Amino acid sequence: MKAAPITTIKTIVEKIDDGGPDVKVFSLVDPDRWELPPFRPGAHIDLHLPGKVVRTYSLCNDPAENSRYVVAVKREPSGRGGSIRLHDDVRQGDTIGVSLPRGGLQLDNKVSRFTFVAGGIGVTPFLSAAAYLMRTGGADFRLHLMVRGEPPVAGLLAPLLQKGHVVIHNTVTAARPEVASLIGRTPSDEMVGCCGPQGMIEDFEQATRGWPDELVHIERFVPLARPLDPNEKPYTLVLSRSRLEVAVTAGQTMLAALIDAGIDIPASCCGGICGSCKVDWLQGEPVHRDRVLSPAERGKSLMVCVAGSATDRLILDL
Repeated sequence: MKAAPITTIKTIVEKIDDGGPDVKVFSLVDPDRWELPPFRPGAHIDLHLPGKVVRTYSLCNDPAENSRYVVAVKREPSGRGGSIRLHDDVRQGDTIGVSLPRGGLQLDNKVSRFTFVAGGIGVTPFLSAAAYLMRTGGADFRLHLMVRGEPPVAGLLAPLLQKGHVVIHNTVTAARPEVASLIGRTPSDEMVGCCGPQGMIEDFEQATRGWPDELVHIERFVPLARPLDPNEKPYTLVLSRSRLEVAVTAGQTMLAALIDAGIDIPASCCGGICGSCKVDWLQGEPVHRDRVLSPAERGKSLMVCVAGSATDRLILDL
């Protein structure tokens, strides 16, 4: 039994640019050069790579550029293999399946200032938002980028640097500044975002403790390890549309149980940070462990890669 089909569009690798040491910038277009589905600033797409590998990347270009998707990928030899496949196997002219864009930043008109803090290739989630803000001119913004040596994706950063929106902090020549000193206190009209190494994110979380949730945005490339819960109990998933019941054993992930039952679920990070495996729930009491859904979204959706159930039965819209 299959879940409802996930829409995937076919794209062609139009060109591959050098984004600096170990970084490539991929421009993806429709094979017939039609417009691509729209996206919000800072949205993500899943790339369906050879070998049934699915990986999530941030869109780096302005949403107004509706004829292409641009992603920047750093080759990570110790990663899970997606970046190596892109760097080593994908060439100009190749076909890549791409999910519909999802997520992104809510650049509310009520917010008059945005501050983004990024480390290295962690700048990618904010490039699209920065391009959008610079084009629309509706709000002031500053991007603080921590690097060791030369910054990545210099070509994408160049327009922002020329307008004075980017501050480069080279940690080879000076210590990384305190995150709190970059974002300031909690004004009601400022939104802040962070993506980078875990230590930077922890400092950012400390600096924004007590801020309204809607004014704080965190992107993670690596999910946090989920601690074992000795009190975790088995439960049953009821699939409302498929009319199936799936048993989830103690310690088993919801995603693994669904896949074992033959349910086709898209997944990428398997750690609750990318949003690929979002499913709506209808009844029961899910246990949310993701880092991507807002409190409002959790009222109707969950991430099957990390979610659990506090009730014996949990009904999903599958």
